[in-house]
Amino acid sequence: MDLAEALPLGELAAAFAALPVFPLFDTAYFIVSVLYLKYEPGAVEMSRKSPFASWLCAMLHCFGSYILADLLLGEAPIGCFSHNSSVILATAVWYLIFFCPMNLFYKCVSFLPVKLIFVAMKEVVRVRKIAAGVHHAHHLYHHGWFVMMATGWVKGSGVALMSNFEQLLRGVWKPETNEILHMSFPTKASLYGTVLFTLQQTHWLPISEANLIFFFTMFMIVCKVFMTATHSHASPFAPLENLVCPVLFGSVSSGHPSHHHDHHGASHEVSHPPPPPPPAKSKEELNEGTRKRKAKKAE
Repeated sequence: MDLAEALPLGELAAAFAALPVFPLFDTAYFIVSVLYLKYEPGAVEMSRKSPFASWLCAMLHCFGSYILADLLLGEAPIGCFSHNSSVILATAVWYLIFFCPMNLFYKCVSFLPVKLIFVAMKEVVRVRKIAAGVHHAHHLYHHGWFVMMATGWVKGSGVALMSNFEQLLRGVWKPETNEILHMSFPTKASLYGTVLFTLQQTHWLPISEANLIFFFTMFMIVCKVFMTATHSHASPFAPLENLVCPVLFGSVSSGHPSHHHDHHGASHEVSHPPPPPPPAKSKEELNEGTRKRKAKKAE
């Protein structure tokens, strides 16, 4: 039985799930994605020096999740570019943000109240992509839970997971910024969300897909809008993770065995100092050695 059947939100959730995302919500998604690209150091200079490289980076920000999901499922990774209207719309957004005279378009869309609206609309698209990815993987691999979760995850956060490749296009290499090692809130939320959608798709979670889309979208909108408005990078999952992770996976040890090893090695070296340098030769010995070399040359 659906847990939300008794609530008056059932019809609203169904209507919300059926709401088309193109072109309005997709436009907001492209705007926020290209804005994040422009915030990257050197992105503006690159757009002047190599507009084609800048456009490729923008397309990765807009369609990276589709490319990565298609690669996982063994489909053509270039298939997302077959939708001409979406590619033209993303290209128009990229051009206006980077090359609009006097930066008028950029100033308008980066104005915080307007930007918050676009951020909220982007989360609508993100949750739809997670649900669509899980549904598509379920159709291909009916009992492949991990395939469903992997596909939904990359559909929701594929751009972040491809960030190192995108950096290479910009001539930057920062392996320490790997998204797997340092997950941002959207990446974590996409991972947790795809678990919920996988459980719903396999009938282990008693809720309809429309209701799950509605409630998870509201959660993502509230969190992301609040974080953007307050310029916060703190994850709302942190309190729960700080309680659960030490129990399940242990905590980081405070000891430093490598430092102890270094200290031991240093003491070992001190206990056996290097032999002293040989004493300097006297003037007579140097003169004697010089005469011998001259005599040898003469012979």
